[in-house]
Order: sequence, then structure tokens, then C-alpha cells
Amino acid sequence: MAVFSLFGWHSAARAANIEKMAPTFWWAGMKNPELQILLYGKDIASSDVTISSQDVILKEVVKQANPNYLLLYVDLSEAAPQTFNIVLKKGKKTTTVPYELKQRTRKGEDIEGFTAQDVLYLIMPDRFANGDPSNDVVEGMLENKVDRNEQYARHGGDLKGIEDHLDYIADLGVTAIWLNPTQENDMPDGSYHGYAITDYYQIDRRFGNNGEFKQLVDKAHAKGLKVVMDMIFNHCGSENYLFKDRPSDDWFNFKSHFVPTSYKTASVQDIHAADYERKIATDGWFTQVMPDLNQRNRHVARYLIQSSIWWIEFAGINGIRQDTHPYADFDFMAEWCKEVLEEYPNFNIVGETWLNSNVLVSFWQKDSKLAAPRNSNLPTVMDFPLQGLMNKAFDEETTDWAGGLYWLYDYITQDLVYANPMNLLTFLDNHDTSRFYTWEEQTKNITRYKQALLYLLTTRGIPQIYYGTEILMPGDKGEGDGTLRRDFPGGWTGDKTNCFTREGRTKLQNEAFDYTRKLLNWRKGNEAVGKGTLKHFSIANGTYVYERKYGNQSAVIIMNGTDKPQELDLTPYKEILPKAQATDVLSGKTINLKGKLSLKQRESLLLCF
Repeated sequence: MAVFSLFGWHSAARAANIEKMAPTFWWAGMKNPELQILLYGKDIASSDVTISSQDVILKEVVKQANPNYLLLYVDLSEAAPQTFNIVLKKGKKTTTVPYELKQRTRKGEDIEGFTAQDVLYLIMPDRFANGDPSNDVVEGMLENKVDRNEQYARHGGDLKGIEDHLDYIADLGVTAIWLNPTQENDMPDGSYHGYAITDYYQIDRRFGNNGEFKQLVDKAHAKGLKVVMDMIFNHCGSENYLFKDRPSDDWFNFKSHFVPTSYKTASVQDIHAADYERKIATDGWFTQVMPDLNQRNRHVARYLIQSSIWWIEFAGINGIRQDTHPYADFDFMAEWCKEVLEEYPNFNIVGETWLNSNVLVSFWQKDSKLAAPRNSNLPTVMDFPLQGLMNKAFDEETTDWAGGLYWLYDYITQDLVYANPMNLLTFLDNHDTSRFYTWEEQTKNITRYKQALLYLLTTRGIPQIYYGTEILMPGDKGEGDGTLRRDFPGGWTGDKTNCFTREGRTKLQNEAFDYTRKLLNWRKGNEAVGKGTLKHFSIANGTYVYERKYGNQSAVIIMNGTDKPQELDLTPYKEILPKAQATDVLSGKTINLKGKLSLKQRESLLLCF
């Protein structure tokens, strides 16, 4: 007898030989009627396959080089919700595998993606909060210890820890949480970061289980928070059964042999690049323990596409952040985006496009003229060039032709390269970069943070804040990635300080937190910055002035980028200053807008009309 559970296959009789089934269930009524069902078990390929249902059509049975796999392609065009049997017959032995087609509880159009009206809060689950110490170590998993003193070890953070602090996150004023990978990473070491997936359909048990992930999404939604899930299609972990006992060598690039990538993905769009340069960049592996998936293999492609759709439908997530987007096959990724957005037209996907110029980044955005006639179909790209500029702009002295805020102005003047500048993910830092404050000593200059955050939350694009930035957490990538991913103080029982509370934060941290909270809650629902156009002026007297406007609502930002007072003649700005005075959101003061405006050193104003 074989028993199928909601979150996986369990064999109650060894005769069944089915160790893995992916996906574990599906839904009737999806727009794409084709379903791939992957079966894994010892020597199952020699079985004859039939299906018990009259309205589920078995189109194709695919055997691989490895006899432990069967790939079934079924047509669900006419299928109603039901449980049908997959029957494997081998001689006199018959194995019956029940398979459930569920009733959809939502329409694809009901899934609301993240937009420029949102602010994302990026969380590394292992380092945010430990809500359930009982899952810190899971028997049978390869990395079986927790050591908070070791930057590359697991620290015990989990889904329950995030759930326990949803009120803190919602009160801060962000509107979405982006979680670094939560899927299973059953690797011998370094599994805390999540980027070496060993099972695409399972939440890592040290974080919780699939049901608890869905519960977290539901509770986040109830508090007005969207959820973005990190996914990785370029590579998996070497302990993934699909690699350890791979269906065939062509499931992975270079016939499953380790050849390192060059990391030079600019070659993908370089019109002069040699074929070798493109191949080694996209087909090469990150490390030997991260085998590079061959998405040109149609079975691999279908497996990955279905895994993402499964999580959207199962948990109701609002977006996907795709890791190392340019490293995977362009045509496959374009097809994946297309299929996801056909099924969920209001969904959003952001690709990690870590490239050093806006021209290179723009190539990857949907409808880019630079990529035509090809189209990535990727709605949102990550604005790494702007991130680099923001990390120096608020330290430098601004002149009318160079330095500081001038670099921001100059960069924004080049937005014509983007198909949709509003669909750029903007950020000061993330889990892969040094934090905005690299060292503790720098945090004493809080004006730097205030100007940077104001700019981040009012320029074009979709802002993202990295957990801990609101309490001035520092981190230097040069000291190791683990230092960028420190535990949030107070997330663990027994922590000496608890920065989730006002009492646990220092005076300086509370100043930063209060400023962040005020700006975020002002931004929430503000259509001028969430939907509006951007109009800006060239730098004058070291000062940057720009407007965000939607309908009759506008916000004007005036920022002194120098270490001395400035006097600004307001005559050139009449077209964005419709009244003689306005209230500054930051200070609450009434600002006179007649004649000339006096600004203190590094002073910023946020005026609303």
C-alpha cells in the first residue's frame, strides 16, 4: 500500500519504489493545461504507465538515461478536480500512485504583485528571529548544528520568528517582505543562506514546513504585507537528488562536469562577444557544490517553471525575485516570465541583474529596445548602478558639474535607456553588498542616512530596505558575507539587546528608526511617489531639486548636497512650486517659497502640494 500526503510522498510499502514525486499535487483549471509529473524511484523506468482518469490524458511517457526516473506529461484541458491513479505495471507487480488535482481557490487575476507603490523589506530568515528553537537542528539533515558565533553556520532563525514580528514590520511602514530562499538546502555546510536548493518543492525544515510558509503568507496579507519569494533557476545544490542521481547528464551544463563560470555576463548582450565568452559565462558553474542547470533541456525547463507556479498557486505569494538572472539561458527565462505572467497577469518578477551600467541592466527589462527583437519578458530589474552611486553620493561634496548628488542627477538623466524606469528595484544595500554603513563609527553621521533614505523613497522605482538598516546595522563585505547577514538584535531569547523595542534601541538607533517609520508611513498610499512622474532640475549651488507628481498631488524634494549653507533662487522652480508656502513633512515647519530659500548644510526638505 502507498500513501500520499499533502506535502510529499511517503511509502508505506517498499514495493511502491516511489521516493519522490514532483509536483506533489496540482490544480484543475490552470491556463496551461499541460502538466509534467516527475516520478523518482528505483528502476521504475521499465514500468508500463497508465492513468485511471477519463478526463486526464496521458500524452507522453519519457524515460531518461537513469532508470530511476519517469517523466509523465498529461493534458488537463478537460480535467475536473479529482484524485486519480497513476498505475505502474511491471510484470505481475502493480503499483498505484494516487495524484490529486485540487480545486483552485483563487483566480490568477486575484494575485496582486508588488509595484512602485510598495516598499520591500528584505529578510534573511536564518538571521532575523528564532521563533521555534525546536527546529534549529533537524535529525537526518547534513548540517546539524547551530553556532551563532560562526558567520557561515546556521543561527536558527525561522518562519515563526518572522511571523512573530509581522507587527514590527507592518508598523515600520513597509508594504512587502522579500525573503531570501526558504526552500530546502540540505547541504553539509553554508546552508544558512539558502542558495543551494536541494528540493524545489519543500521549505527547509529548519525554517518550518510548507504549511507554515503558507500560514506566514496568509498572516502577512492580513496585515497588509505582500510576500516576495526568492528563487534560483541557474543552479541547485549538489545534494539535490536531481544531481546526485541525475536523470541524465544533460540536465546540467557541461554534461554535469564542473567548469567554473567567468562571471562576465555582460557578454550575453555584447555584440562583439565571442561564442566562448557567452557560453562560459552562462553555462559555467558558480562553485562545484552548485551544479549549473541546463534550462535548454525541455524537461528541466518544465520542472523549473512548474515549481514557481506551484508556489504562487499554493501559497499566494505576490512576487518572485530571481537570483542571478543573466546567468541562466535567456530564451528559457523569457519563456518562464511569459508563462507566469499569463497565468497571473498582475504578478511581478524582479531579476537580479548585477551589472555595472544602466545600459547593461536595461537590456534585461521587458520590452527593452536594446534587446529587440528578443524580449526578456522580465518586468522588473535591479538598479545596481544607482545603488553604487547612492553609497558615495551622500559622503561627497556636490558641485554643479560633479560629485555627490550630481552623480544621481546625471544618472537619472539617462533613464531613456529603460523601457520602464518605474519598474526598477532601488536599494541602498542587500545581502550581497556591504551595508550602507560599512563600519559602526560611520553611523554617527545620521544625516547621511536621512538624505539617502529620503532619496531612495522618493525617486523613481520600487524601493527595497534590508533588514536592520532602520537601526543602522553596519556590515563590511570584506570581512565575509556573514557579517552582512548578522542576527537582528532581539530575535533570539537571551539577546542582551532587543532592537524590536524602543527600550532596546540606542538614542541614535531610535532617531534613525523614527525617521524611517515616518517616511515609510508617509509614502504608503502616496500616489505622487507611488505612481507619479519624475521631473528634476540640474544641480544649482550644490542643491538637487525634483518633483514627483500624480494628478493634482505632488511632492517636491530639495536637498543640499554640501557641507555649507546654501541660498537658492526659487525662480527656476516655479513650475513645480504652485503655492507661496508649503509644510515640510520632515520637520513640520512651514516653508516660505517666495524669492530665495536658505538651506542649512546637508539640509533636506520634503514639500507636499
